[in-house]
Amino acid sequence: MGQYSAAELYHAIETKEDFILLDVRNEDDYNRFAVEGPEEITTINLPYFDFIEDAESSTARVPAGKKIRVICAKEGSSQLVYEVLTSAGRDDISYLTGGVVSWGNLLVPKRINNKDETYEMWQFNRPGKASCSYGLINGDEMFLFDPSRNVEFYSEFASQRGATITHTFETHLQADYISGSPGIVEQSGATFVANSGDYSSSMHTYHEVSDGEQFTFSAGGPKVLAIHSPGHTPGSTTYIVDERFMISGDTIFIVSIGRPDLGKQVVEWAKTLYSTLKTKITTLPEGLMVLPGHYTNWETEADGDYRILNTFGTIQKMNEEIYTIDDEGEFVTYIKDNMRAQPPIYAQIRQINMGHISPCPTEQNVMDLGKNECAASSHIGTAL
Repeated sequence: MGQYSAAELYHAIETKEDFILLDVRNEDDYNRFAVEGPEEITTINLPYFDFIEDAESSTARVPAGKKIRVICAKEGSSQLVYEVLTSAGRDDISYLTGGVVSWGNLLVPKRINNKDETYEMWQFNRPGKASCSYGLINGDEMFLFDPSRNVEFYSEFASQRGATITHTFETHLQADYISGSPGIVEQSGATFVANSGDYSSSMHTYHEVSDGEQFTFSAGGPKVLAIHSPGHTPGSTTYIVDERFMISGDTIFIVSIGRPDLGKQVVEWAKTLYSTLKTKITTLPEGLMVLPGHYTNWETEADGDYRILNTFGTIQKMNEEIYTIDDEGEFVTYIKDNMRAQPPIYAQIRQINMGHISPCPTEQNVMDLGKNECAASSHIGTAL
């Protein structure tokens, strides 16, 4: 049968394969969450109901002689459209296994440091969420940072590298996606590391990280330094790996900074964020490679290997209107001028991540779809 996986779809986009993505979800769902990738995608939205009501005219609207990849919400509708198109004599047609949910959960691993180094630094890009998690492997141990709920991926990845996940770090209490840390702990017995500023009311057992605390591997190797960097959330923590990499969570992005209004205390948290930037973040070396929790634009923020990263010095220059503000009141005004209403679902996701509620997996898949909205910047308008 003509099926393809989410990983194959990403590879086709990254390698600029010539195809048309036929999205057969209804218009509202398509407008809420469409497939985006590192290169331009030609997409047509034709609801599968149209194919049911009038298969012939709907088929005529699909360009002939082109490779067609069909996608729907769960798989069944795209399989139906696939059958309609193939019955009409069309070839080179395939549909996405698992539907758009499988795309939403996809993680794309990219090696950050050189292959000849003794440890491995990995970025796991989640294109369906425009978010990134990270893995640090040394010897037979793996540290995870901000994992998504695709626990099986991380477990399999660690196993393939001959490692066991021993620690899972949260840079902050996530509001835009459901964290995988509780699942990682349950599966591997890893230590859950988080800041009590965010997790004091959590139902999960966790190691309360302290400002300036260092984490090491049993076999030595790179050290991980925790820097309490409140503002986006009270417990936001930045992790410095081997004095080379800054895992910044939602405090620093390649374009913009983290929005400090998710707790509905925009003025108070903006003041805290301003202090954090001035006293804890901009004092760090400009040569640090920033590895952010989210991104907005592949063209602006990815390098030639489609990795989301840049040096801290370059990021400060790209965001001069933020980093050159030297007055707290002016900074608060800037933040207030660049805020958008947070999605209502964020409150529920925070409750899930603290272990207060536990919706069924199907409901979590729906809640977890859609791009994040965690930044504050005039650069991006309402894109993120």
